Amino acid sequence: MAPGFPDRVDCSHLAGDAVALERDYRLDEMPRVRDLLADTRGSLHANFAFKRFDAGRIGAAVEVEANPILVCQRCLQGFEFPVKSGSEIEFTADASDAPAGSPREAYAMSGGTVSLKDLAEEELLLALPIVAACAAPAACGPARTGADESETRPRADETRRPFAGLQEMLKKTR
Repeated sequence: MAPGFPDRVDCSHLAGDAVALERDYRLDEMPRVRDLLADTRGSLHANFAFKRFDAGRIGAAVEVEANPILVCQRCLQGFEFPVKSGSEIEFTADASDAPAGSPREAYAMSGGTVSLKDLAEEELLLALPIVAACAAPAACGPARTGADESETRPRADETRRPFAGLQEMLKKTR
């Protein structure tokens, strides 16, 4: 973020003037995202378009774009996950003030202001997968050699009974 630009902004004032803002944030400055990343280098580009909705409610269209390096949950290796996401949000005094049936997400202000960085981080979190995984499962993780596979894979004519010894173990505990 450029020096001199405040992170906390007055939502009502910006919505009244239909202000559009752009900000860039480093991924390593986002604590809720940082733990999901294999590499914290990189940045997030965010656009905020503040506006007034029907019935005088205020909100913004938030768009983010980033290329974070996530940790694959299959192979535990890093992979790039391009993100380009956006949504419309409606600002509320608190979470219980959200209008019923609104097509927009409610976002609680603090004293009439919001942190743009927190808003961008929230949008990025919503765009990330719940369980991160490489795009190609067959190529996921370190390559296995043919010898390793044949040792762990059962023969086609062999019947596996993984719980065969369970009954004997239960008899010993009674």
